[in-house]
Amino acid sequence: MTPGNTKGWRLNRQINLSVIVQLVLLASLIVGSWVNLQRQLDLLQRDVSMLLESQNSIERKLESLWTKSISYEYRLQAVEKRAAKSEKAL
Repeated sequence: MTPGNTKGWRLNRQINLSVIVQLVLLASLIVGSWVNLQRQLDLLQRDVSMLLESQNSIERKLESLWTKSISYEYRLQAVEKRAAKSEKAL
């Protein structure tokens, strides 16, 4: 580039200390963000696992209640049949 031509861009190949500090800070922010995301994913995985366990527990309880309700329904039908027979006998 000629000294008289001041309108063009001039590339400075020197690296300042501030540029190095900025690059190091940027790299540390990227690494910190990645570590934070990994921690958040671990917490999310733990929460999902706990949710699945509680869902399985609730499903088992509902199945048990459903079985009991069917049993009580058959018992009630038997009692109603006996009551109907005893009313006919009177």
